[in-house]
Amino acid sequence: MNTSTLNKGNDLSFDFFNLDLISPSPTQDADLLSRLSFISGLKEILILRQVHALEHATVWVLSESHSAITQKFGSNNIGIDNQLHSGLSTEEGFYLYGEVNISNLRRAVNLALQRLTNGEWNLAVHPRCGTNASVAMLLTAGLAMGMHLLLPRGPIEQLIGLSVATTTATELAPDVGAFFQRYITTAIPFNLGIENITHKCDAMGRKAYFVKVKWRD
Repeated sequence: MNTSTLNKGNDLSFDFFNLDLISPSPTQDADLLSRLSFISGLKEILILRQVHALEHATVWVLSESHSAITQKFGSNNIGIDNQLHSGLSTEEGFYLYGEVNISNLRRAVNLALQRLTNGEWNLAVHPRCGTNASVAMLLTAGLAMGMHLLLPRGPIEQLIGLSVATTTATELAPDVGAFFQRYITTAIPFNLGIENITHKCDAMGRKAYFVKVKWRD
């Protein structure tokens, strides 16, 4: 969910963990699958990671488009993440929530796929991803437990420790969450193709567009 300016601009919050530990390779997932095909569910996990990245990138592209229109008509309230759209990934594709014309969505999905595979890898990371919330909860719990064990058992000391743990977790969560997204919960969709886009209900009964994908070796 990003732009070329976002690739640099969105690194504002991600610079701390902007380490190229593993540069994405177009054949990495296909090679892994061919070597470890005996592992049950591996293909579904690999697809889900790639779909997750495509979902994020599509929301970024849609946000860019809306921002460009808003800027054209003179609004000063322009932000790349306008929070008008969100998504939910599955191993078959992703749901896209929010008002959007299907033609614009189709264009956004294809542009997002193209930009991701052409090197705009930061589009795979988004600050509103659920990964960040999960990381924040884990950090808070871990730091709170650490403070509880390290500090005296008095109520004042424990309250201060909890406050420090919560504040520290809040500060660290965006960068740590971005790190986890980049290297664990998403992958560049080198093996995905867009099959079709339909309007359907998700498991919770919410109406949304569903972008169905297919795996390409």
